[in-house]
Amino acid sequence: MMEKLISVILSLIICVASVQLSVFAEGAFPAHEPYGEGVGAMPGRVVWAHEPDAVDWDGSGYWWEPDNFNEDVMRTMISDSIAALGGASTAADGWRALFENRNERNGDSGGYKPGEKIVIKANINGSAVMDNDTSGRTNMSYTNPVLLKALLTSLVTEAGVAPSDITVYDVSRLFPDYMEKMCTEGALRGVNFVNRDNGVADESAPIVWSHEFSGAVNYLPTCVTEAKYMINFANLKGHSYGITLCGKNHFGSFINGNAMRPPEGANLHGWLTRSEMGIYSPLVDLMANKHLGGKTVLYMLDAIICAPSEGASITASNSKWRQEPFNGDFTSSIFVSQDPVAIDSVGADFIINESAVTDNNYAARDVSNENYLHEAGLVKNAPSGTVYTDSFGKTITNLGVHEHWNNPTDKQYSRNLGKNEGIELVMAKQSADGNVTTEYDKDNGEITVHNAPENSTLITAFYKNNVLSDVKLHKGSGTFTVNIGEGAEVADKAKIFLWDMKTIRPLGEAKEIIAEAETKMNVQVGDAVFTATFEDNTAARELVAIMKEAPITINMSDYAGFEKVGSLGRSLTTSNSQMTTSAGDIVLYNGNQIVMFYGSNSWSYTKLGHIDDLTDFEEALGSGDITAVFSVAE
Repeated sequence: MMEKLISVILSLIICVASVQLSVFAEGAFPAHEPYGEGVGAMPGRVVWAHEPDAVDWDGSGYWWEPDNFNEDVMRTMISDSIAALGGASTAADGWRALFENRNERNGDSGGYKPGEKIVIKANINGSAVMDNDTSGRTNMSYTNPVLLKALLTSLVTEAGVAPSDITVYDVSRLFPDYMEKMCTEGALRGVNFVNRDNGVADESAPIVWSHEFSGAVNYLPTCVTEAKYMINFANLKGHSYGITLCGKNHFGSFINGNAMRPPEGANLHGWLTRSEMGIYSPLVDLMANKHLGGKTVLYMLDAIICAPSEGASITASNSKWRQEPFNGDFTSSIFVSQDPVAIDSVGADFIINESAVTDNNYAARDVSNENYLHEAGLVKNAPSGTVYTDSFGKTITNLGVHEHWNNPTDKQYSRNLGKNEGIELVMAKQSADGNVTTEYDKDNGEITVHNAPENSTLITAFYKNNVLSDVKLHKGSGTFTVNIGEGAEVADKAKIFLWDMKTIRPLGEAKEIIAEAETKMNVQVGDAVFTATFEDNTAARELVAIMKEAPITINMSDYAGFEKVGSLGRSLTTSNSQMTTSAGDIVLYNGNQIVMFYGSNSWSYTKLGHIDDLTDFEEALGSGDITAVFSVAE
């Protein structure tokens, strides 16, 4: 109901503003419910950074020449994106959340530790395709050199990784000399590069495909098997076989007897050219592999300049996109996620829509890619009937979530529309500090918006007993305050959406601004029961919804003599901020850890609530491990 009403409202506003909408090509894949479960520190989240100032190319010379790009802008894009993906306010905290989440999913704990090795799978497909030329002088596409340098700089300066512990690889191609030079100088001195000439096969790690077919035995390179973490740094571009995204990026991750064409040696291309749904996909096997997808802490799409296909010569004209918000300019974007299925779903939607508005060489209805996404999203019940494994005998039951956006104008997915499962597409700037923000004054019934661009519209949807009761619209720009009036007085909660009506795009995420009335939490430790008051934020409301289904029992360990901490077993939406806690505070750490304080600590948390009466609280917690039961107070 909510999604339909908001869609109707926006449609009316758009019509009044006489804005031309982009549409899907006839016969493109329709929207469907989410397939699979979102993964990551922020499950199903894909962060999009779009900065037109990142590219300054007049079409002369080669597209990849470093002077065509603004490195400072790209560094900011990376930092903002990592912060937003980790649900944090800084890139350092974002990286920490990403590493901790990856470790938790692998049965480990903590974040990145000095000395642990990281590999970055770049897509160097356009360099040294048919020869050993390492000059890079080709107009075909490969990883943007300045963006690679920006990513490496963030890893070193913001994640704290030593350059010598980082390896960039593509064992089917040769890296351009200039790229290696610019990415191993100064603060990046010591970064390693592995290509088809110096890649060494780990013969103890053959890829075991989940379907029988002929082809050479394929081995992963030792730089991959020896690393603890991976970054899948793919391209967003068309391909003669459809689309090249994170899944297909691993066609350069294995070694067999065919040095220049390992996918042909593996006999893989036939699975991508049959244009059939419901068939086995080797891309799912690569994503499921213990050493590939199993180690990946970050998926990233280089969409700074997008090529129509892998063999096309990139020009200023064929790489400019017509769809909103590019409007005839370069895409100048990056996408990041911890969910491989979600990021490839979003990338496919963008390419499908560009095909619709330009009728160019992009694959508008890439059946092979859609089959891969269906297989990956429904992996435990794959349409092909394939039982996918991690190449070491473990059956894979979930890789991530697949769906299509609601339409190419709004670009909204299920989590954007308030649902509990699906993809969430957010803009990096909108999730970072210093951008569009909203404040709610309960006493006066006022919402104050800061840093809103011109033509902004605030949409407020009110709920009573979880049923939509009213919707109000207000327009403004800069800093403006609106009184939401009687709707708030009769509502249990409200959700606000801020839209830029010039670009017809959301500004930030939908937020709930009124907590459910008078809800309290009981915390039971042994025979002692304490009442707590909730914070007014999304995480607290999500926790209430979980507890209404059943009380939550958490085994909590003592840490450092000031807190008890235990896993919730699922992730909540974070709104982290640096704080100094006090006794009785209950907070969310890393999106899925509940912490109760009987002392104090300074860190970045999302506060969930506070114990109302601390009498006997510290004594009840004691000095060792405890079992706490959290429930909604009657």
